[in-house]
Amino acid sequence: MNDILTLCDVGKSFTMHLQGGVTLPVVDRVSFSVHAGECVVLAGPSGTGKSSILKMIFGSYRCDRGSIRLRHGNETFDIAGAAPRQVLALRRSGIGYVSQFLRAVPRVAAIDIVAGPLETDGLSPEAARETAAKALARLNLPERLWDLPPATFSGGEQQRVNIARGFVQDRPLLLLDEPTASLDAANRAVVIEMIRERKRKGTAIIAIVHDDDVRKAIADTVVDIQRFAKAA
Repeated sequence: MNDILTLCDVGKSFTMHLQGGVTLPVVDRVSFSVHAGECVVLAGPSGTGKSSILKMIFGSYRCDRGSIRLRHGNETFDIAGAAPRQVLALRRSGIGYVSQFLRAVPRVAAIDIVAGPLETDGLSPEAARETAAKALARLNLPERLWDLPPATFSGGEQQRVNIARGFVQDRPLLLLDEPTASLDAANRAVVIEMIRERKRKGTAIIAIVHDDDVRKAIADTVVDIQRFAKAA
């Protein structure tokens, strides 16, 4: 199989240091793989650890045990044991991520937020902004908003900027945390088609979606995270 990512026996707990060191269990023995061109949807009620799994894959959270192996180029990296510098390098070249909420530097224009990762990849500012403009236009963000900071945008408008930024780069692995939650039907359809395009290009995708219609439209495999629930 053409595995891009493999999780093996991954476990995570949080220690509440301000609550006397109480341990809050999250997940245990999480194991699944994602192939090139496959979309794996993580399913389960809120609070079962789906977003925590994405953050462990992205390296924002450290897992307590297990391995998270990402195949990138001719090498395989274990994100679970990687040094912070290596995690940052993998994010820049190997992992795209659309989080639930837009996090951006204040007072930066929406089009520059989307173009920024492309400039980091080596594109000229002009070429990066041109690509960013196409992405924002496809997601139906009004052109009058492109040169404005997104802080005053609606939730759906901010999320479209977030999605555009996550999709402009071509990465072997794409993580999506509720990408369509704030969108209307027309823009949900746009995002579904963008995901399908990435699958056809061979991108491995892990998504969290609570909308049944979106899940049916994009999922090749559904992983029920409740089976990895960790007992207190």
